[in-house]
Amino acid sequence: MISEILQNNQRFVAEKGYKPYETSGQPDMKLAIVSCMDTRLTELLPRALGLKNGDAKIIKVAGGTLLTPYDSVMRSLLVAIYELDCEEIMVIHHSGCGACDMHASHFLQLMRERGISEEDIREAEKHVDLNKYLDGFHDTPRSVRRTVDAIRQHPLVPKDVTVRGFIIDSRTGELEEVR
Repeated sequence: MISEILQNNQRFVAEKGYKPYETSGQPDMKLAIVSCMDTRLTELLPRALGLKNGDAKIIKVAGGTLLTPYDSVMRSLLVAIYELDCEEIMVIHHSGCGACDMHASHFLQLMRERGISEEDIREAEKHVDLNKYLDGFHDTPRSVRRTVDAIRQHPLVPKDVTVRGFIIDSRTGELEEVR
């Protein structure tokens, strides 16, 4: 598959397919979005929001959540705020998310089935509580609120940054605000 992608890339560049997507790298709408990496949202999310290339910084991670107040999602948001002048943040979870009802025990079993040793699992547990790290959330609106609150209350996020939370319908793209 990667070889095919590389061939497509060579053709894209040769045909100057990048021209319609040229932008400065600064988010024109001064907006950052934290959302899930779900493939259904790849094109649906920006289109449902009316975004074009260059409008917003979109940070996509499993479940669209923060794991800790100082994880890479929060770091990306701080870069968006301080280096890229983002003034608003949207947290957007979605219907039918695979992170909802994820269980660490299931992941650990899958890891063992793929050949990860108990020794490697114990080594990982020296760095992170795998039960928390691999567990998902079980209530989508509550997870949105928790993520929004964690960003709003973060000591390094200025109080003038607007943070709002939503759930997008994975099929229709309809947004519902979570308060």
